[in-house]
Amino acid sequence: MRIRKFLHKRKYELLLFALIQHLFIGIFLSDMLFYEQVIWPVNMLVLGVASIGLFVEKGMWKNIIRNVLFFIVLALPIGLPFFGNSLNYFLALNAIYVLFFLFIFWEVIKYLVKPSYINVDIISASACGYFLLIEICTFLLQYFYYQNHDSFKGISMNGTPFAYMDLVYFSSITLTSIGFGDITPNHYQTKLITSLFGIIGQFYSVVLVGILISKFVSQSED
Repeated sequence: MRIRKFLHKRKYELLLFALIQHLFIGIFLSDMLFYEQVIWPVNMLVLGVASIGLFVEKGMWKNIIRNVLFFIVLALPIGLPFFGNSLNYFLALNAIYVLFFLFIFWEVIKYLVKPSYINVDIISASACGYFLLIEICTFLLQYFYYQNHDSFKGISMNGTPFAYMDLVYFSSITLTSIGFGDITPNHYQTKLITSLFGIIGQFYSVVLVGILISKFVSQSED
């Protein structure tokens, strides 16, 4: 019970930490086989635990859906050594990950538009929303990449972890509209998805600034 209270109280800080370590832990790693077999499942365990706090006071069905999705996203990377050569396995993995992060993203967005004040949770939730968009974009693009390796130019062919980290990088620079051009979509589907997420990234930033300003003004008037 105390653990659940702690997870609920610090839900957005914990989720933010979990998202950052999942997306960018490759900065500190050189052994990609160790990453794939050990770090990746641990990453998903941390993410799953961090997401518990968001659903502590939610309905039963939301918690059931979260638990089912969490179990699947945790089991999928564990199965990589056994099913890593199966295209269908990789497609299912990426589709389920997209659903998992969309489910969490929806809860974060609902929270952001709700209260009329600014606090640490609002700032942390705002950052969580951005990193969740990167997660969703990464796994959606990865789904199409494994269907057709020619759908991108510049993606490393040295293994699954390298392709994932390249797509994290690509999704990040797409959503932030930096666009260095070293990785480019090479198929109409990935081109359109990239365009869509570039627009979503800008829209999220503009709307988020508006939300934060309105909350700050409301708080100042009170």
